[in-house]
Amino acid sequence: MLVVETIARIRREHFIKGKTIKEIARDLKVSRNTVRKVLRSGETSFEYERQVQPRPKLGRWAVKLDGLLAANAAKSAREQLTLIRIFEELRGRGYDGGYDAVRRYAKRWSRERGQSTAAAYVQLSFAPGEAYQFDWSHEVVLLGGTAVMVKAAHVRLCHSRMLFVRAYPRETQEMVFDAHDRAFALFKRTCIRGIYDNMKTAVETIFVGKGRLYNRRFLQMCSHYLVDPVACTPASGWEKGQVENQVGLVRERFFTPRLRFKTLDELNAWLLDKCIAYAKAHRHPELVDQTIWEVFEAERPKLVLYAGRFDGFHAVTASVSKPCLVRFDNNKYSVEASAVGRPVEVQAYADRIVIRQDGRIVAEHPRSFGRGDTVYDPWHYVPVLARKPGALRNGAPFEDWVLPAAIERIRRKLASTDDGNRQMVDILNAVLTDGLPAVEAACAEALSHSVHSADVVLNILARRRDTGRSARRSRRPDRFARPIG
Repeated sequence: MLVVETIARIRREHFIKGKTIKEIARDLKVSRNTVRKVLRSGETSFEYERQVQPRPKLGRWAVKLDGLLAANAAKSAREQLTLIRIFEELRGRGYDGGYDAVRRYAKRWSRERGQSTAAAYVQLSFAPGEAYQFDWSHEVVLLGGTAVMVKAAHVRLCHSRMLFVRAYPRETQEMVFDAHDRAFALFKRTCIRGIYDNMKTAVETIFVGKGRLYNRRFLQMCSHYLVDPVACTPASGWEKGQVENQVGLVRERFFTPRLRFKTLDELNAWLLDKCIAYAKAHRHPELVDQTIWEVFEAERPKLVLYAGRFDGFHAVTASVSKPCLVRFDNNKYSVEASAVGRPVEVQAYADRIVIRQDGRIVAEHPRSFGRGDTVYDPWHYVPVLARKPGALRNGAPFEDWVLPAAIERIRRKLASTDDGNRQMVDILNAVLTDGLPAVEAACAEALSHSVHSADVVLNILARRRDTGRSARRSRRPDRFARPIG
């Protein structure tokens, strides 16, 4: 192949020194056709590109390689195999050629496919406070030494590029509500429009064009925050390209290498600090003389005022079993004994479960995201103990029950007596009427006198109630008393 130096010398020998083609060919030891080609074309360089690539070993494997490449391209970026893995897969099927042939073929295949699928886009521009974008991503972290797939909620202000990320165990609607509230609490305000994909927690029906039937509870949230929701065209991620890019950025900068935390709360506290630190350290892509945080601070006065926390729960109706348990999301939660036999409404929040019956709260528990877990509140079963005091010893709700120190000491002492369970049940029932601090103080006073019977504890409580009533009567003015003087 002709090098640039040889071409330059041929041109100088002919056009400056006036040599003939025959003389140049003899002096430079190249063919006359080559000299003639350089002089007639006027080019200063020539590149050879093979028109047909011979594939003596890969040829009969081309169809199978096409299938492997197409199947790999259809996968998500996280699941796509590297080219060396595809080569190994082909070798496993019997291909005995080299890697370079597979690499060249894959490069040409990707180039031809890119030409057929390439599309042009228009860059979007947003005014301050105009819109935010929301999306989910799936990330793998180590929580308590176990690899866990968490769902990361992403919120991004379109003008300032201020970002917010929080991890959740699920992508359910109550998680969407919590993510919005925490993002708006960080921003201290919100935007006029919210741009979403057609996630099931927001959109129930997709009509032709931009028509959507939104979920009722999702619309309630948007109304609370004064946000106008906008759903993208299906399979048109570029309509919310900023948050799509944020997903990749956060995965690369925050979640790589794999994060290790004891709990999800520790992970989310770290993510919040990273979001703020990133915004303060990086320049805005358009306003390059300012950081993202500075542009965000300038945008904040133009945002919509934060309306406070939205009561974001997902409600379902459930029945109460005879063991005072309600089943929700593959787990069971205890309720007050008085709720047995009638339906209840389970209100699922991102971090807790609230159970109501006729508008009254009959249970509230931290939410469990396992499977087959049973979450007890032992105080729900105290009224049942009045009829079945023996259940205090072996009842599942009372295993590992941590009572205040004085009450626990009374319990241990009564365990050695014949009617200890009955006496302990009487003391526990007093908590429902007098309150836990009063019963604990009465137990401590009884122990100070080296006694631990229920009668003594209840007597102390009764005496304190009478003393309290007497003190209130003494402070009450006498309407019939005459003024002195």
